Amino acid sequence: MHPIQKTCIYSNKSPLPIRKPMKRLLLYVLLLSTINACRKENYPSDVPLSRSAYTFSGKQVQNYFNLLCKISKSTPGFFPPQVARAYGYVGITAYETVVNGIPGAQSLGSQLNGFNVTSLPTIQPEVEYDWAISSNAGLAFIIKKMFDQNISAYNSSAIDSLENIYLGNSSISADPVIRERSINYGRAVAQAIYQYSINDGGDKSYLDPFQLPYIVPADPFCWIPTGAVLHPISPFWGKLRPFIQANVANTQNYAPVPFSTNPTSAFYQQAQQVYDQVKHNTTDQVEIAQYWADDPFNTCTPTGHTFNILTQLLNENNATLEKTSVAYAKMSIAENDAFIACWQQKYKHVLIRPYSYIRQYIDAGFNTVIGTPPFPAFTSGHSAEIGAGAQVLTDLFTDGSGNYDFTDYSQLQYGFSPRHFTNFNTMAKECADSRFFGGIHYPMDNEFGLEQGISIGRYVNTLINWPTNIR
Repeated sequence: MHPIQKTCIYSNKSPLPIRKPMKRLLLYVLLLSTINACRKENYPSDVPLSRSAYTFSGKQVQNYFNLLCKISKSTPGFFPPQVARAYGYVGITAYETVVNGIPGAQSLGSQLNGFNVTSLPTIQPEVEYDWAISSNAGLAFIIKKMFDQNISAYNSSAIDSLENIYLGNSSISADPVIRERSINYGRAVAQAIYQYSINDGGDKSYLDPFQLPYIVPADPFCWIPTGAVLHPISPFWGKLRPFIQANVANTQNYAPVPFSTNPTSAFYQQAQQVYDQVKHNTTDQVEIAQYWADDPFNTCTPTGHTFNILTQLLNENNATLEKTSVAYAKMSIAENDAFIACWQQKYKHVLIRPYSYIRQYIDAGFNTVIGTPPFPAFTSGHSAEIGAGAQVLTDLFTDGSGNYDFTDYSQLQYGFSPRHFTNFNTMAKECADSRFFGGIHYPMDNEFGLEQGISIGRYVNTLINWPTNIR
């Protein structure tokens, strides 16, 4: 607390009785000077009335993202693109509800594509807010909105319970004025962000994740069903509005090698590599393929896995509300845009999956290690999202080298053993390679997908005016 603020508070205490006139006079002079010091004009302009966000714990927000994983896994219609979008708007809400409590921070309004800063509510001058309460209210509101019509009564109740728990635990919840002001502000921010989301092209996409009607081209190089799902997921997802335009516009200069069935061709050799790899996988490679599979409705998808790693690291570092909110905002923008950029590539090329190609031209009895997702091959969604995510993690936790010693415990909930890493880029490469080990992606899908994601992560780190020296 600032010294002047401390003096003002203590000046409200009743003075001890003073009997001598001189002491009474001295006390009067002291009291008068204290009152003058407490007047508004004597406050330094850089002393906020509200506690800074770094003085609050980030665990409240981390627990909302843990719940978000569970909701993503259990809500119909939420395939990987839809989950990445939901995380995207939840993450920027986490940031915007506390941005005024971060010294030197700038709103994402007018920094994100199509997001007008004037659509956001403003704080009242010279009054106090509790940023933990604002964050709590905003996150509860936006998560419900992102899952909206398909959210279960159980998951809706879980959000309410978490909101009430943290509202009850808030440090100033006993002050009804500050409490109500903070709640209203957090919800108003979340409402503005929800309104922003409505016009991105993906609103309520969970009600029609296949975006029918869509007809797959009949060319021999094109995707064909690999299982019971006869239509590819979200063929128009690449047309969604990204948070950062460059994340899509500047990451489309990729193309698969020309399609061919000639055994001497580069394309055939891509498929042959997949075939040979699956035939000679080691036990560890099979485990890697399964570990990173992150199938929707069995897990909270690749985006959820990457966020679970982030949440674990924030928790291990006892991250403040400030750092937690900045971290989730960065990751949310990266993951959302990675899926848009990747999906634009997928439906630009509509490339046949290795499973289909190998069974037609190499070995009719070929089977993959893990299930083949129902959408085209090029580029790899896992590779794009983890490439972007690794760049965000590198920026948050390292000096730029990516070197960070940690064990990923996030998949224990699905029965997997932990995996240890010493570098975020090594982790990203393993995730990308897992799709090759699994037999569901050509090497080029993973190589270019990873490169695409890395570019996106770097844009997120550099094209937004993030606060510096976050605590």
